[in-house]
Amino acid sequence: MRLSLLVAAAAMEAGCVVMGHKGRPRPDKDGRYTISAKGIKAQFIPYGATLTNLYVPDKNGKPIDVVLGYDDVDYYPVDPSHPVYNAIPGRYANRIANGEYTIDGVTYYTEKNDGPNTLHSGTNNWSYRFWNVTAHTRDSITFSLLDESESSKGFPGRVESNVTYSVSENRWNIKITARSLDQKTPILLNQHTYFNLDAYRNPETDKIWEHGLYLPYSRRYLAADQGSVPTGDILTAAPGSLNDFASSPDLRLGHARDLPGFEGNCGADGACQGYNHYFLIEDAPRDAVVARLASGFSGVKAELRTDQPGVVLYSCNWSDGTARLKKTQGIRGKHETVTRSSCVAIEAQDWPDGINHPEWNRLDAQIFGPGQLYSWESSWTFGLL
Repeated sequence: MRLSLLVAAAAMEAGCVVMGHKGRPRPDKDGRYTISAKGIKAQFIPYGATLTNLYVPDKNGKPIDVVLGYDDVDYYPVDPSHPVYNAIPGRYANRIANGEYTIDGVTYYTEKNDGPNTLHSGTNNWSYRFWNVTAHTRDSITFSLLDESESSKGFPGRVESNVTYSVSENRWNIKITARSLDQKTPILLNQHTYFNLDAYRNPETDKIWEHGLYLPYSRRYLAADQGSVPTGDILTAAPGSLNDFASSPDLRLGHARDLPGFEGNCGADGACQGYNHYFLIEDAPRDAVVARLASGFSGVKAELRTDQPGVVLYSCNWSDGTARLKKTQGIRGKHETVTRSSCVAIEAQDWPDGINHPEWNRLDAQIFGPGQLYSWESSWTFGLL
């Protein structure tokens, strides 16, 4: 037994895949599957097809873990807050207004788990499911899921989905496909990763506001109501205004903190400070960097490329300090928990609640009939400022 453990440990140290009974890939001793390449290491669990750890080098050449999560992989399924840490929500990510939508004259009613609205398809969405590991190599892993009809209330028909995570030098790639098997159904997915590029090690602050954010092709965004549901209006951010991240590459996430309206900018009758908005990506060249997140403290920058038409920007307003940081993060006695506004999620996806806004012409991109394939692809490239 001791020899087998030493062999397994050596294999993981060398970046090899550990195989179990009948050649099936199995996780390492703490329950994670690891993939790696030069300048990057990523770890995953089947629950939610979740990324648990992402290590990239900081300005001193030391690897730091730049995404949120838990040390104990068994806590993900039982966490009552379920913040969708770095998982795949589906089959329809983000919000559905009033918990209903219509296809071909038939109205479907979904679970109202976010006030009067549906968030991420309810409390049995894909981020709550245990996916199957169907492939695993040194630098790639694929998770697969068969979602039965009505397994989440109001979503008819079966859908099969695959998500493949891979790494190459300094780059994390994500590819998602989903196929409706037997009837029309909504499909809208994203990869819901929460970043803090300082790994909570900046002694001056654990907040995200000093991170730089540049969305060069996103001058316009969707207006939203107090529940963060799009109203249907499309607005343009003036340079220097609350929701401007396009006018300059030198903008910080917190550049508008002193402007009137920052408190309550993301709704909740004034309780949500910062951002929970959908920004359109328009006129971006193929394979262009559409979002750049950066930290002067760690020196890390992360650049997003995607085939999606926009991103949701969420600045972690509802993190209340009860969730503990991983042992790879924080400063003992100073930064030990995930506090309000201390992280940011940048989620590439199609237009939220597009199934209820035919005027946006997103129905063909969000409703899929039998045999039709949904496809989503993004990557994050990491480097130094």
